[in-house]
Amino acid sequence: MNKLLTIAIPTYNRADLLDKQLEWLAQAIRGFESDCEILVSDNCSTDNTQDVIKKWQTKLSNITFKVNKNFKNLGVVKNIIYCLNSATTKYVWTIGDDDPIQERAVSYVIDKLKKHEDLSLLFLNFSGRNKITGEPVHPPTIVDNRWFDVDSEDARGDGKAIFEHCFSKSVGAVIFLTATVYRTDLVKRALQIWQDAENNWISLAYLAGYCAANGSVIVTKETYLECIVGVSYWQKEPKSALLMQYKHIPEVILKLEESGYSKQFCRRMLLQNGREVNLKVFLGALRRWPMSAIKIVIPFLTLVSLSAFDVMGFKELKISEASEASTQQVRANGKRSVTKSM
Repeated sequence: MNKLLTIAIPTYNRADLLDKQLEWLAQAIRGFESDCEILVSDNCSTDNTQDVIKKWQTKLSNITFKVNKNFKNLGVVKNIIYCLNSATTKYVWTIGDDDPIQERAVSYVIDKLKKHEDLSLLFLNFSGRNKITGEPVHPPTIVDNRWFDVDSEDARGDGKAIFEHCFSKSVGAVIFLTATVYRTDLVKRALQIWQDAENNWISLAYLAGYCAANGSVIVTKETYLECIVGVSYWQKEPKSALLMQYKHIPEVILKLEESGYSKQFCRRMLLQNGREVNLKVFLGALRRWPMSAIKIVIPFLTLVSLSAFDVMGFKELKISEASEASTQQVRANGKRSVTKSM
């Protein structure tokens, strides 16, 4: 792997947006041609996407520019995974074809990747904006429009602990594709371990968590891009909300436990997810697809119930340990008092 970074763009039938994103990239990548390669994966578009790609291949002839066109539309997640698995550089940064990214982001990313050779994951902080109203958007758990409320730009912190904090604050932050730079060998290993990740819309959280558990992590203080809220691919799927809340997030949490995250953390996250699910989503699905809704929700309820028992057990254990420590302290104090009186 001679080059440092693959910048990959999965796309489908958005030739105009792809054209603008490649125009941005052509400016941002100047001076870093020897460090980077470009990959565009076309998910069998029926518009003039291929014409746009050929135009920019010609204009960017001084940089490695790879192109893939799937024989059919594989779905968004599979196209993303193709990009990750196809990278031959040390790091891979897969970006959306419509996400506004600051030009300085490329130089920042490359600088950090060169300075920290053991880096396994880089999160670029970002702001959110509603597509329809134009108003700023951010999760209720986070103050201000800066979706990662932690910064660790020295790469010295506990990668696993940093990811746990980010994940518990906002699932949406850790699954924002364009905000994430992975170390290629780790993300490929994660995909090999969980080959069904392509069927889970939240699987990017697992990939980030796996990388974080196996190296150092950087989360930027400043924002380098913007997330346009309300245009996600999964929102077009009829059962998307039901699957994400009741099936995909729990699946990812269990995979994180398999990847080395503590049972306590994972059970707390399952309970948190149980508290945050929208009952209206289930009731709506129950009316439209009763059998499917029930098949999805019953395992979810079972898992949340078991998690509640586990969390109670953790609390009782902590209370018992605290009580035992207090008793031992009292005994030690008593022994010291007796010794002094003698």
